[in-house]
Amino acid sequence: MAITALPPDTDADIARVTEALAMITPRWNVRIMLALSGPPLRYSEIAGKVSWLQSGQFHPKLRALCDAGLVQRTEHTSRHVTYGHTDRGAALLPVLPLIVSWAEEHLEKAERPLSAIEQIEDSVTLLSRRHAVAILWVLKSREEVSGRALARIVMPSSDWTNVYPALRQLVADGLVDTDGIGQPYRLSDAGDGLAPVFGALSAWSAGHPLAQAARHPVWGRPDTGPAPKKWVSNPSRLPAPTTPPAPVRAGQTYRDLFSHAAAARPTAALPAGGPRR
Repeated sequence: MAITALPPDTDADIARVTEALAMITPRWNVRIMLALSGPPLRYSEIAGKVSWLQSGQFHPKLRALCDAGLVQRTEHTSRHVTYGHTDRGAALLPVLPLIVSWAEEHLEKAERPLSAIEQIEDSVTLLSRRHAVAILWVLKSREEVSGRALARIVMPSSDWTNVYPALRQLVADGLVDTDGIGQPYRLSDAGDGLAPVFGALSAWSAGHPLAQAARHPVWGRPDTGPAPKKWVSNPSRLPAPTTPPAPVRAGQTYRDLFSHAAAARPTAALPAGGPRR
């Protein structure tokens, strides 16, 4: 069933990216996925890596990741069960540094440095808002669009005024700009900067190599390669570990950078200077 008035292939592309974001947006999902980096682990071993989650919270999330096809449960014997990434889950991990690169460049700065995982969690929360992907997609492809025209494209079966809550939220989040009431809408620099992220999510969700992201018909940037810029995971907001983490070295992978998954962080007031968190 179509979700927009866009051509079927574009509509399906938006739907797949929206679904991909829905898989990783729920709280702790990214942390569990990263805890599974490496060989398959027993339930107790994974739980030890996400010890801030009680079993009643952890088990449903692990099961949901299995149902989403990102994690595989393997029963070796009745007493020996392991969990590990599926091929599809492992293919999603290289998208995460792209999200961090975007967040470090475009999200407003926190009072304290944020870990890479927190950067991802803040970013996907913004992108997974209702109708956000479709609106950003249309603005990228058509540059400036009126609210009424956006409504006809993005939510053709609804009253056209229903588009404004979503638009106001995207403006407040810093992803969309407008010159005022009655004026057309356009992507902000931060919204336009999502090209590598959306291109990679589109390629991944369609089962294509991430190298195809640069050739995406809407978000592609043929003059650039698919690899993200180098980035470093900032320290977590949690109390410092007893042993300081080793400095990041050239050639380290996202698995190394995410090896110190952070627990729940307090809410902090964030100053202006980029899209809201």
